[in-house]
Amino acid sequence: MEEQQPQTVQVTLDDQVSQGEYINFANIIHSASEFIIDLGRIMPGRPTVKVYSRSIMTPLHAKQLLEALAQNISMFEQKYGEIRTEAGSAFGSASSDPSN
Repeated sequence: MEEQQPQTVQVTLDDQVSQGEYINFANIIHSASEFIIDLGRIMPGRPTVKVYSRSIMTPLHAKQLLEALAQNISMFEQKYGEIRTEAGSAFGSASSDPSN
């Protein structure tokens, strides 16, 4: 039986997306069938958050994203040292079922 070669994926970005957005806030909601992740920026002294991106994915893809982030954070920390977090400095907030 012939072994299959891994498929290569070509990632493309349009000019606007390639510039990126600085974010310091995430809100995650989920239902039985999907995870919704809003990424935005909160400014000191302002009570509002501007959301720049919303991603909607299946629970499987959310778990794969979690694993990919964990792997990349591990590689980063091996190269540059531990990323220290401070108590009470949560990145954003997390919610659950949006239908509640």
